[in-house]
Amino acid sequence: CVIILLNPRKNKQHHIFNSSRKAITTLAFAPDGKYVVTGESGHMPAVRVWEVSEHAQVAELQEHKYGVSCVAFSPNGKYIVSVGYQHDMMVNVWNWKKNVVVAANKVSSKVTAVSFSYDSSYFVTAGNRHVKFWYLDHTKTSKVNATVPLLGRSGLLGELRNNFFSDVACGRGRQSSSTFCITSSGLLCEFNDRRLLDKWVELRVSQSSGYRLQKKNVTKDMTPNYFM
Repeated sequence: CVIILLNPRKNKQHHIFNSSRKAITTLAFAPDGKYVVTGESGHMPAVRVWEVSEHAQVAELQEHKYGVSCVAFSPNGKYIVSVGYQHDMMVNVWNWKKNVVVAANKVSSKVTAVSFSYDSSYFVTAGNRHVKFWYLDHTKTSKVNATVPLLGRSGLLGELRNNFFSDVACGRGRQSSSTFCITSSGLLCEFNDRRLLDKWVELRVSQSSGYRLQKKNVTKDMTPNYFM
């Protein structure tokens, strides 16, 4: 129930306490670093937004029923996407400052990761035999007061369709048209702008659970020495 914020330069810690006393299952920073969003587990879990400098809650978003597996801010900072546990089966896109769900849909697979595209026009979820691209219609989400359906398109997994995809990151810069996923068995995969699994490389690890992507370090030859 506690978020620990570490300043590595000053070697100091700060804490944010979740007053609901529910376990925090996932978190993500806003692009500007001013906010952090968390998801919870338990009955009627909330998606909460916290102001980092004040260590204070600024938004409480409730639509999930059983638990929140992953959350992410859009790069423009306007939206938050939250994905529920497998039994919850919901993907919600929030205009978090207005506390409204602007788009939603169901998902049947276990999802463990989500990443927004650089231009905030879509996001990608990854999980058990699952990579899916979800598209936002900004003309509807900004003008229509009701929740609109999310348009989802599955990634074309080919011979890797039975893998567990443990993490996902949409490309940045020159790689903004690509999406990168990693499997629990250690395969690093690249999807092209047609959602096709274009290439992959074996990272030669016994097991992998996640990675981070940096703009300068992504190369077209998919060499496995730019990940951490």
